[in-house]
Parts: sequence; structure tokens; C-alpha cells
Amino acid sequence: MADETQQRVVNAAFAPPPPLWKHFTPENIKKLDQIKTEASKGEDGRPNKKKEWSAPDLRALELPSELRYLVPPDIPEGQYSVFGELQALSTALPSLKEQGIEQLYPEPPASTTEQDSQSPPLNHAYYLLKISKSLLLNFLEFVGTLSVSPEQFESKVQDLRNLFINAHHLLNLYRPHQARESLIMMMEEQLNHSREEIKQMDKVKADIENVLEQLQAEGRRVAPGELENTNDLAKPEKERADAHSQLIWDLLDKEN
Repeated sequence: MADETQQRVVNAAFAPPPPLWKHFTPENIKKLDQIKTEASKGEDGRPNKKKEWSAPDLRALELPSELRYLVPPDIPEGQYSVFGELQALSTALPSLKEQGIEQLYPEPPASTTEQDSQSPPLNHAYYLLKISKSLLLNFLEFVGTLSVSPEQFESKVQDLRNLFINAHHLLNLYRPHQARESLIMMMEEQLNHSREEIKQMDKVKADIENVLEQLQAEGRRVAPGELENTNDLAKPEKERADAHSQLIWDLLDKEN
């Protein structure tokens, strides 16, 4: 009886968290760390802090009952259960026929050889539109059935369920295309960002070159007779050089 109650709880649409979460407390985590430290001690009595504990290693330890829930479970193989429904680990989309569901649209061409090159590709949008119209019609029929003979609702519910599953499966066929287009969009954004940065760098380079040309144009050679006044001449030249240097730094700060 307890197992049946637990199974109903797991299969519920909004199932509560499993009761084992109560064992994930700071005290239990500290106890588990202490047990792992003691178990990893070598012959010299020093713990091996670099030891990596896997789930089988932890299960091999003699852990108290309240600490066994802290050991991660094994990685599932093939399938796993979510709210009572089996989910496949494979990324390949199973066909409706493999799931025992009636398929309401034709199979897409499997290859593009010379023999079937004349067959047109599957028009997903066309069949999605047909399924949407069928959903509206079947819903109206479902409402009419409920108003006349409610006990005959099951067949129409099954028809609606089948239509929704077919529409969902058609949409999932677009997932590889969506992933490819999302990747293309991301790469284009990165490329545009890089081009904009290069454009800004070229602009800063041009501004700095203009400042350097101004410095070169304003430079002057000191004549031999003016060497005695070099200190007086160097002062305004130094001030102009400092001003141009500050201008270059301002340009760089502005672009950053």
C-alpha cells in the first residue's frame, strides 16, 4: 500500500520534492567529509586530499542510513523516469511510429538519390496549418459531444491528444534548424562586434597620426647661434609636447 501511494505521488503532475532532501543538512555533509577524510588516510596516517570519490567508492563505505542519501546515484543508461514517464537519453528524435502513435503527415524523404529527387520535401508549415484547423474542428466536436452525450468524451479526447502530439513532433523536427540558425546568428554578432572594434581602433590610429603630424610640423631646429638660449626655447617646446601627449591620452580614454 505504501509503494502504491509513493508511486501515485511520483506520477503526479506537480509532485512534491522527494523526502530525502531533509538529509542534505550542513551537519550530514560535514559528517560525510569526515568519513571520507578518515577513509582516505594512507599508511603514514595522512589523508589524501587529492583523492576523487566516485559514487561506487562512497557506496563501498559503511555509511549511516542518514548519509546514504548523499551518495549520488548511478548514471542512467538508455532511459530514465521523470514523473512516471520514461525519457530516452539519446538526442535523436524518435518517430511517432516508434512511440506507437498514429502519424498524421507523410514521412519526409530519407535520401536525395536520383530516384527520389522528384519527390518534394516535406512542407512542415502546410501540415502544421492543417493540424491547427483540425484541432479547432475537433474541439468544437468535443464540446458538442459533452453537451449531448458526455459519456462518449474519451474518443474525442484521444483525437485531440493525437493532434497535439503530431503538431509538437513537427515542431521538434525544426530543432536542428533552430540550433544551426542560432549558432549562425551568434557568430554574425561576434563578427560584427569585432569589425566595430577594428573600426574604432582605426579611428584612434588616424587621430593619433594627425597629432603626431602636428608635432612634426611644429618641430624646429635650433640654430648654432641660439644654443645659449636653448633652455628658454626648450621650455615652450616641452609645454607643447606635454599638451600633445595629454591630447593623445585623452583620445585613447575617449575611445575606451
